[in-house]
Amino acid sequence: MNNIRNLAMASMVCAGSLAGMAQPAPAISADPVIEAHIQEWLKKMTLEEKIGQMCEITVDVVTDFPGSKDGFKLSEAMLDTVIGKYKVGSILNVPLSVAQKKEVWAAAIKQIQEKSMKEIGIPCIYGVDQIHGTTYTLDGTLFPQGVNMGATFNRSLVRRGAEISAYETKAGCIPWTYAPVVDLGRDPRWPRMWENYGEDCYVNAEMGVEAVKGFQGDDPNHIGEYNVAACMKHYMGYGVPVSGKDRTPSSISRSDMREKHFAPFLAAVRAGALSVMVNSGVDNGMPFHANRELLTEWLKEDLNWDGMIVTDWADINNLCTRDHIAATKKEAVKIAINAGIDMSMVPYEVSFCDYLKELVQEGEVPMSRIDDAVARVLRLKYRLGLFENPYWDIKKYDKFGSKEFAAEALQAAEESEVLLKNEGNILPLAKGTKILLAGPNANSMRCLNGGWSYSWQGHRADEFAGAYNTIYEALCNKYGKENIIYEPGVTYAPYKNDNWWEESQPEIEKS
Repeated sequence: MNNIRNLAMASMVCAGSLAGMAQPAPAISADPVIEAHIQEWLKKMTLEEKIGQMCEITVDVVTDFPGSKDGFKLSEAMLDTVIGKYKVGSILNVPLSVAQKKEVWAAAIKQIQEKSMKEIGIPCIYGVDQIHGTTYTLDGTLFPQGVNMGATFNRSLVRRGAEISAYETKAGCIPWTYAPVVDLGRDPRWPRMWENYGEDCYVNAEMGVEAVKGFQGDDPNHIGEYNVAACMKHYMGYGVPVSGKDRTPSSISRSDMREKHFAPFLAAVRAGALSVMVNSGVDNGMPFHANRELLTEWLKEDLNWDGMIVTDWADINNLCTRDHIAATKKEAVKIAINAGIDMSMVPYEVSFCDYLKELVQEGEVPMSRIDDAVARVLRLKYRLGLFENPYWDIKKYDKFGSKEFAAEALQAAEESEVLLKNEGNILPLAKGTKILLAGPNANSMRCLNGGWSYSWQGHRADEFAGAYNTIYEALCNKYGKENIIYEPGVTYAPYKNDNWWEESQPEIEKS
């Protein structure tokens, strides 16, 4: 408790003292060689090339779906449009909406990088959500979800988990992960409680710092061959929506925002975090993606931070289509870019590039803002070494999916367990004990793994995790199936498209 009080006091002093102060020393000392390269690029790039660097498109846009019936295949025609014409600088997401072998990742990213270097001379940066281990690379090592990692109260385990995830992510030629999640999960109704390290700002700050160091290594200016760039999310106050529903409005007091929700991001930036993803919601009537005070003043100016801010999925468009603070998508682009957004996760429309070009030509977005954003994108790419090595030989990553990594993930799982009460020393159970196992999650790999497992909702985990056991299977293996009475109670229909809400009739009485 003393540690928590101490950090709360430190957060109030540090965060509260930032406003109006002289510009502090940067968290990362700029590399003069990198900065010189950036200035050279800015002088020779066309407006179209600069705007393309600020655009991020989902891999679906450049996927050849007829060709994907026999496996994942990129579309050369769409690569010509996205990279050749629009000079797009970033691609994200998982092909065909499901985890891929590291060899498939490597081949696709090599193709993307060859196109990007040929057309622009600037490497693409590919980003994925490796949230709890190597969740989007098949046969990689999954770690417990963030809420479990927080429950270990073990900083070294969190750092080691991030190191392993970085190693295995890099084994597929992927340099950037949208993790860790340091939202404060303070409303039990919120459906993404499992992603973060819990409700406490101290725990989230401490674990977030360890994850950043594990992902990025010791030198943020020069990310090593076994490391990736981290992306803190979701900046900020994401875990306390008034309705309890994801991506819906919050109402956070300024003191709570400054002293609590800001604290993990403040700590992570000071630890060298290279990028930040923005909260999709609206707070007290102001969308985070339109909030210049929080994006530019608190984060970039007050902290003298030279990292990059990326939107979440389609959130610039949402300023128009959902939040209605912009009359058109073009006006939404103007608001978000002027507020401090550096890269737009569009993710389907290259029209972002057309809108932003028009806004610059009309004087609605200053060229200085474009140059600042592009410098931040290029800085991230240089720090990752992508100009020298846009892709690499994945054969050297021979520890991928190893027993060593699995053992460390198991240790994390074991340390995250909480035994509430062992009345009468019932545990460990004796052989032959009759066991009633209840609940729909007891025989589901999807629920055991959670979201961001093989697919966004984890609904294909049973398909890809067949080598592992559900809780029911594990108990049957240890105590004999004849001793296990299993009743799921409330169950849900098999997942198909959007029928996630459909329940089956409970049959608990039959036990």
